[in-house]
Amino acid sequence: MSRFNFLGLIVYTLLIATLFTLRGEFLILAIPFAVYLMAGFLFAPGEVQLEVSRHLSAERATPDTSVEVTVTVTNLGAALEEAQFEDVVPSQLKVLDGSPRSLVTLPKGGVHTLTYSVSGPRGGYAFESLKVKVNDHLAVAGSEVQFKSANQLFIFPPLTHLRHIPIRPRRTRVYAGSIPARAGGAGSEFFGVRDYQPGDSPRSINWHASARHEELYSNEFQQERVSDVGIVLDGRLRTNAFGRGHSLFEYSVMAAAALADAFLTQGNRVGLLLYANYLGWTLPAYGKVQRERILQALARAKTGDSQVFSALEHIPTRLFPPESQIVVVSPLTEDDVAPLVQLRGLGYQVMAVSPDPISFEMSYLPAKDPSVQMASRVVRMERGLLLRKLQHSGVQTLNWDVSQPFDQVVARQLHRPLGWLRTGR
Repeated sequence: MSRFNFLGLIVYTLLIATLFTLRGEFLILAIPFAVYLMAGFLFAPGEVQLEVSRHLSAERATPDTSVEVTVTVTNLGAALEEAQFEDVVPSQLKVLDGSPRSLVTLPKGGVHTLTYSVSGPRGGYAFESLKVKVNDHLAVAGSEVQFKSANQLFIFPPLTHLRHIPIRPRRTRVYAGSIPARAGGAGSEFFGVRDYQPGDSPRSINWHASARHEELYSNEFQQERVSDVGIVLDGRLRTNAFGRGHSLFEYSVMAAAALADAFLTQGNRVGLLLYANYLGWTLPAYGKVQRERILQALARAKTGDSQVFSALEHIPTRLFPPESQIVVVSPLTEDDVAPLVQLRGLGYQVMAVSPDPISFEMSYLPAKDPSVQMASRVVRMERGLLLRKLQHSGVQTLNWDVSQPFDQVVARQLHRPLGWLRTGR
């Protein structure tokens, strides 16, 4: 109960007691409380007029990195005898240093600064308002207002920079890039020999073929262009969640961020599809702006359960250009083989980047338990068969033991095109 309500209750109680008992003692007792209440009204603060601004030392950070928040309050109205400020901090952020609360006296035209530091897990966080509670020196007639001041903090997943990732989609775009196209032209890899044409550089003449056929022939090289790449991030709860709250999803997000950064660096057009209890689609585009969009989408990405999207068979292929490259980041289950093979049948080149759920779960189980060892051997055999099925269907696979750095695994398993890529199947 506020002090105003408490004083009013006392005054009314004493007045009613005076009327019922007709004794002046109760009226005399009510007078000091009534005077105190009236004085509070006389000295009550007027309309609160503040200018609020908030500054973040960084609008983009990595998990558990300290970000300093500075809130500046300027009093544009009458002097405030007692003002309590509280910056509304998103619940998932942890205050490391300083305090988002302050109690001060603020004269007219005065400026007060709140400074504190926060950190938190991956996510997108909105700082929206500052709570202000104002009292007079008698603390009778106070008021509480909120001032809007919007700021966004994105905590991105850790970004691992990868080297060149070899992909070979059937269709490329017209712009020059780093992906070999199935067409002759300017490039670095030998494509074939054709008749000499006026204007060809003498360096391109194939002298051995020309000497055998007594006609001039020129070497032709494989054109290198950019491609469309669609990254599908599996956010299904049933593939990512394990016992005791452990989840592989953070590793999947890290892999998706690293792959998106690598493909964009190579000049490709990249889009992102979050496949969870809903479809979160980031339209494909190029460059640094697209990298920012994808990282923001990954910062907000969460797992979810849905009967509609319980299997990968509902991936909307209409979102991806025909014969482009699709990269699926998923722990994978046996039910996921058929949808990925179907994508290959539709003409897409498919890569499956799979954080290993067996090694991940084994790290939390007693390794010397015979039953655990037996179960581990069985499920490893099943997973090995699953990956071989995908490979035999032309799906490029990368099995990632998350205890090892992702860039090292990529360099070891994807450092050169696989045989089925070289043959162009």
